[in-house]
Amino acid sequence: GRPRLAARIPTTVAAGAAVAVVIAGGFEASATEANIGWARDTSAALRPFMSGAAYVNYLGADAGADAVKAAYGPAYDRLVKLKDTYDPENVFRLNQNIRPEPLIL
Repeated sequence: GRPRLAARIPTTVAAGAAVAVVIAGGFEASATEANIGWARDTSAALRPFMSGAAYVNYLGADAGADAVKAAYGPAYDRLVKLKDTYDPENVFRLNQNIRPEPLIL
């Protein structure tokens, strides 16, 4: 049967727990496609148990604008306004970029 646990985490603690899942590693180049496949399969299998929240620095390189917006949550619109004010030319555009609003001339 199943082993008994010596101690259990109280449900009041477990209910508010946050878990970050990072799938990464250094692999041989010849195994790249296979490793991308298992990482995506693992992520898909865990998705029903995820909140949908994301830490913006852990978004994948292929994450689109919608994923970036979701990661910033309600702060996103305020951050776009800051970007419009301080970086309208989008000089700081690397990583998971917040794009400025298009300039209307």
